[in-house]
Amino acid sequence: MSTTRRTVDAPIVGYWSLFCASMVFGIVVWGGLTRLTESGLSIVEWKPITGAKLPTSDLEWDIEFEKYKQHPEYHKVHVGITLDDFKRIYFMEWFHRNIGRLFGVVFLGPAAYFVAKGKVSRRGAVKLGGLGVLLLGQGVMGWYMVASGLEEGMRERDDDVPRVSQYRLTSHLALAYVLYAGLALYGWNVLRTNRLVRGKLANPEHLRTLLQSRELTVFRRKTAASALLVGITCLSGAMVAGLDAGLLYNEFPMMGTGITPPLSELWHEFYARGDPSGMWRNFTENPTLVQLEHRVLAMTTFFVLSAMWWRGRGMQLPRGSRVALHAMYALATLQVALGVTTLINGVPIANASAHQANSVLLLASALRLYHTLRPLARI
Repeated sequence: MSTTRRTVDAPIVGYWSLFCASMVFGIVVWGGLTRLTESGLSIVEWKPITGAKLPTSDLEWDIEFEKYKQHPEYHKVHVGITLDDFKRIYFMEWFHRNIGRLFGVVFLGPAAYFVAKGKVSRRGAVKLGGLGVLLLGQGVMGWYMVASGLEEGMRERDDDVPRVSQYRLTSHLALAYVLYAGLALYGWNVLRTNRLVRGKLANPEHLRTLLQSRELTVFRRKTAASALLVGITCLSGAMVAGLDAGLLYNEFPMMGTGITPPLSELWHEFYARGDPSGMWRNFTENPTLVQLEHRVLAMTTFFVLSAMWWRGRGMQLPRGSRVALHAMYALATLQVALGVTTLINGVPIANASAHQANSVLLLASALRLYHTLRPLARI
């Protein structure tokens, strides 16, 4: 058994990795709620250690409130907010940061233990190190994002609404998705490899031959491309959120009087900032065009996943792959329904939160399908 442990990570490592992935899912969902309730800029300092404590006395709350009053959001968004209202938005951001801190402990502590006790192979240790770097980068990016919404210049410009940079918001979410994907794929791989080693995988040689067939190899590659498309679509949704672009054109499939708004609105010189070569910024800073991009990506993703489902249902797939395929199609259908209802109802918090949560589940189902189609390891 000790020899096996040098080449195959222990099963507990796989279960722990999947638990960590579930924590990332929860953090992403709560982070979306924090954004939707306009609570993300309520804590104006980054204190990784001492910031874990929630203010308790009236004096501590007054100090935090006075700090918040020095920043643009108080003067333009939460104008005249009471201390009780401030406590509510403060708690949203404080809880988001603290579950991030908790995740850091849950990941880094056991990871160090598993490596020290030889529970993971050398390759596994490298993977854990990479995931640890992603975790630390995510924390830094989180503050870098928040800092963009605290810039004093926003208070001085009448036409500027205090909000975090959509670029940094998207980067923050992208790191979370990559971390989630890495943890999930690693956990699934560890558990499947252990089932193979322990003889708990039914008819492994038949499964190995099936997964190495040309038909499934091509399908697996298309699944990987589809999962990437899902991820890109999710990130375009972050751009929509960062620009509050979902508050425009609250109808579907039309956008105003046509399928698309007028070209003059989609491609406007305002976003070039006085530089003719800067018209490209319309793609990432023009809310109307950003919403249209998300619509196009979302429907393209849905049709691609539908085609994958239609093709896959007629193929000889392993049972796990077939379950993942049907789950992916069901979640894709639900995601479109949630997206449309969120849009036409003016982005209510419950709908928008469900839409974001389901996007993670949709990505997970695509990754799960890809993983079940990967060739079996040779031990």
